[in-house]
Amino acid sequence: MIATLDGAIQYKGDTGAIGYPGDHALMAGLRSLADVVVMGAGTVREYDAWPDDAPPLAVVSRSLDLDFDGGVFEGGRTIVVTCGSAPADRLERARERADVLLAGETFADIGPALDELAARGLGRMLCEGGPRLLAQVAAAGWLHELCLTLSPMVIAGDAFRVLNGPDLDEPLRLRLLHAVPDGDYLFTRYAVE
Repeated sequence: MIATLDGAIQYKGDTGAIGYPGDHALMAGLRSLADVVVMGAGTVREYDAWPDDAPPLAVVSRSLDLDFDGGVFEGGRTIVVTCGSAPADRLERARERADVLLAGETFADIGPALDELAARGLGRMLCEGGPRLLAQVAAAGWLHELCLTLSPMVIAGDAFRVLNGPDLDEPLRLRLLHAVPDGDYLFTRYAVE
């Protein structure tokens, strides 16, 4: 994840506005260590295609408001994580273009879906957001590390934070593993204690 110094993950709706090439290179490196990249539908809509050299993509969506003809769904490597109450026509379309994993009837908890991905041999998961999904991952007990780039910007406004969801039952305490400056940016890596 990337955030400005005042906690925003985007500027005027654009996550790319707070990043830079060094952060993109770091993200590519992290992807190379993962078995699967887990991403919410809103974040996936920012992509025209999914890189061939990246691990499979697991798209999490209740509504399935996705472009199933887009490049993210080419190559048959994409997994769609959704729920039984998803619109039937969109669910049928998803099944034509991806491997579909149903996570309960109403998607109240992302945990079982992550358990299923792990059972499929995809245990090293990299969650690239968005912030609602990352909050669900944390609430389900699946947040083990947080890699956060601090962007040297202050933007104010009401942009989402890195985790944007209901309060966790208990705050997670993290331990700093690495802090690497790159110009005015700071790459950090934390582990959940």
